[in-house]
Amino acid sequence: MSMAADIQKRIQPLFPGAMGIEIREATPDKVVATMLVRPDLCTTGGVCHGGAFMAFADTIGAIGTVVNLPPNARTTTIESKTNFLGAAPVNTRITAESVPLHRGKSTQVWQTTIKSEAGKLCAIVTQTQMVLPASPA
Repeated sequence: MSMAADIQKRIQPLFPGAMGIEIREATPDKVVATMLVRPDLCTTGGVCHGGAFMAFADTIGAIGTVVNLPPNARTTTIESKTNFLGAAPVNTRITAESVPLHRGKSTQVWQTTIKSEAGKLCAIVTQTQMVLPASPA
């Protein structure tokens, strides 16, 4: 099973699965995913809600960090900044691509670009993930 397929299977029963996030690629250097802009993810005017953009990007950046974690570690988002640059209409598919800006021992910083089905830049999200020891069993 590919890394992307394994991650997809793990997120399916969770919030990212409920949002309909589909992982297309997951490597230590890049994560790519898509999501259908469903009516329940929209705001007035039939466009993707800003919170849906943010949750989409947060998921993809976190996956990038997870792929890069050392053994016996976990992660949590400690900061996220979003620039909203364009709309994504209902019933279209958006694509997120996340790349690392920094992969340190205690933090990782990932930048995610989200584009509409037409290729228009919708949002840029920069997030910081903290690297923590794994929770005790």
